[in-house]
Amino acid sequence: MSLLIETLPELAVFGGAPAFAEPKHVGAPNIGNRAALMQRIETILDNRRLSNRGPMVREFEDRVAAIAGVKHCVAMCNGTVALEIGARALNLTGEVIVPSFTFVATAHALKWQGLEPVFCDIDPVTHNLDPARVEALITPRTTGILAVHLWGRPAAVKQLEAVAMRHGLRLMFDAAHAFGSHLGGQPIGGSGDLEIFSFHATKFLNTAEGGAVVTNDDALAERVRLMQNFGFVGKDQVVALGVNGKMNEMSAAMGLTSLESMDEFLAVAHRNFRAWQREVASIPGLEMKTGGPDVSTNHQYIVVEVECHRAGLSRDDLVTALHAENVLARRYFYPGCHHMEPYRSSPPTGGYQLPQTEALCTRVMVLPTGTAVSLADIARMGDLLREMVGNGPEISHHLRMREKEQQT
Repeated sequence: MSLLIETLPELAVFGGAPAFAEPKHVGAPNIGNRAALMQRIETILDNRRLSNRGPMVREFEDRVAAIAGVKHCVAMCNGTVALEIGARALNLTGEVIVPSFTFVATAHALKWQGLEPVFCDIDPVTHNLDPARVEALITPRTTGILAVHLWGRPAAVKQLEAVAMRHGLRLMFDAAHAFGSHLGGQPIGGSGDLEIFSFHATKFLNTAEGGAVVTNDDALAERVRLMQNFGFVGKDQVVALGVNGKMNEMSAAMGLTSLESMDEFLAVAHRNFRAWQREVASIPGLEMKTGGPDVSTNHQYIVVEVECHRAGLSRDDLVTALHAENVLARRYFYPGCHHMEPYRSSPPTGGYQLPQTEALCTRVMVLPTGTAVSLADIARMGDLLREMVGNGPEISHHLRMREKEQQT
């Protein structure tokens, strides 16, 4: 056994036992009252109403609309279909400006509809679209802007609305991360032409799988509802082109049960956020992202930027060391949509000019939180991070040597 391994036996990356017997995930599902969920499922089975906007879906839509402060909520089978239907309902054509620093579904939803995502750089502080860069990318082919409230932190809503108005563009927001977040005391949901929520299992409030379009535009809401139900009006009249984007009753039951525990989920998320703040504050080279002024987020993501020169190791090496301990930190949103297919194979003339996105893709790490993570877990993970950063050069050297051995 080498001297290096003898001096650091407790770290799993050097062969020690993992700190956690069971993996600690980013986005492990929050589960509400099981008895209440089972009772709702029994009711659904008794009613034999499993889909087609049954009573559970209608109630879920009403409650989401009330929380988001909007007139209309159209529940969907998932957030990606909600994005696709939202884009089609806005009659978008040609080019739509979108961040690359986001989950690939944001771009894919546009491309799947025959639209061309034009990737725009972001503000390095907020990680959201930079309105000035958005305006610089507008061409005669631009018909819309799809902004993202990343990490639940609201985008520059007023500035983007002003850009859209000046140029006659449609504006939609991917609010997949932002249910329950607020800007200036107002809930996220009513900005732009429409907003999209995701209620995927990884979101702090989930329907197992699901999403929604929310809007204050009556005509737009009617168009969205037609599109997500094959264009049907009544029993047998089809008046528009549509698909099957409906949420089913089982998912709505999960959503209603989650809503009953929403305050608890948010309280745990805020508690864990504060605990992570205390841990990260004492670790050189790690900076935790916060909501910012006039912003209240749901804190469902613990987002840390790793400055490798101060930390003594790269973000990727730190993630590798954490994975060895069964701490499944994630490299969101690596490597950026513009480095994924099909976008990587068809860059615009001159390539992508996204320096802030490129930098963040090498720095950002997301850590476990949610109701499956306790304060004791966070304290243990904080100790691991301190030990890893304290021995950063040794870990990096060990990993490089291991890579060389694997290549021979």
